[in-house]
Amino acid sequence: MEYRTLGRTGLKVSSIALGTMTFGQQNSEAEGHVQLDYALDHGINFIDAAEMYPIPPKAETQGATERIIGQWLRSRGNRDKVVLATKVLGRSDTAYIRASGGGTKLDRANIVEALDGSLKRLQTDHIDLYQLHWPDRPVPLFGHGDTARARGGGDGTEVPIAETLGVLDDLVKAGKIRHVGLSNETAWGAHRFLLDAELGRGPRIVSIQNAYNLVNRTYETGLAEFAGREQVGLLAYSPLAQGFLTGKYRHGARPAGSRMALFNRGARYEKPGTAEAIEDYAAIAADFGLSLVQLAQAWVTSRPFVTANIIGATSLAQLEENLATLEVVITPEIEARVNAVHQLRGSPAP
Repeated sequence: MEYRTLGRTGLKVSSIALGTMTFGQQNSEAEGHVQLDYALDHGINFIDAAEMYPIPPKAETQGATERIIGQWLRSRGNRDKVVLATKVLGRSDTAYIRASGGGTKLDRANIVEALDGSLKRLQTDHIDLYQLHWPDRPVPLFGHGDTARARGGGDGTEVPIAETLGVLDDLVKAGKIRHVGLSNETAWGAHRFLLDAELGRGPRIVSIQNAYNLVNRTYETGLAEFAGREQVGLLAYSPLAQGFLTGKYRHGARPAGSRMALFNRGARYEKPGTAEAIEDYAAIAADFGLSLVQLAQAWVTSRPFVTANIIGATSLAQLEENLATLEVVITPEIEARVNAVHQLRGSPAP
């Protein structure tokens, strides 16, 4: 396992992070604990969660993921061995998340309530990396070309970034948060957070958690430059494009027990041109004696702007397969072939 520095913090995190959004819905507490044990035993020290997990989100299961992780931390007594990351919701009209029933936004009341809830469920007194799950302002999110997931904006209700940073600053000073990161963010947003931090309005961001994979390389335009120039690295989620880059959904297949069969939430990766791109990448993998999973995961982990590749699994076998991709080297020949497909296909599933 390779360990990379998280922003300018001095913290070393594993190049593979364990994503946990299936814990509490597709995975039981016992299964989650088995995954966590296996991950820690094999060098993963970085665990990523969110207050809204598991996914798909619903009132009955909200917070279950953090509770499962919290029980694991308490039973193993290993809090000092992991870098623990979670997230607070951005702007939404999701009524069940907050006690007020009034939806979520990135102001003081919402952030404080969210953080206290996460700390209680995780059974810890601090979060190592506290991330804003998505912005408070209206931006296209989760593959949508509109601003449907954001409710702030021109009506005057948008919470200013400086105000959000001020709240986070107080929580850092209180010792409840060590570091702050963004998620589902744009280049303008990252720039604004860094600028406000330089102006003394709050803590400096150390990471951005955005989708990045072979069929969505949009991060490379604009955002990737921050890694080298500002030491704000990518925590890449959906490296397998929600399972589409495993090959299991090729030619319309929907295996029993898969997320598509259970939830049919793959619209982000079913856009025109995506299936053709996946076929091209599958052909490259075969030519080099690799599985599509090996090619897709190794590509993400090997990128110079990536701090950690967030893998997820619903079985121990999947977790083992994903960890084994650390042995795969993206050679110049493979890179040239991948880039040639990218030149032709672009990012069909942003």
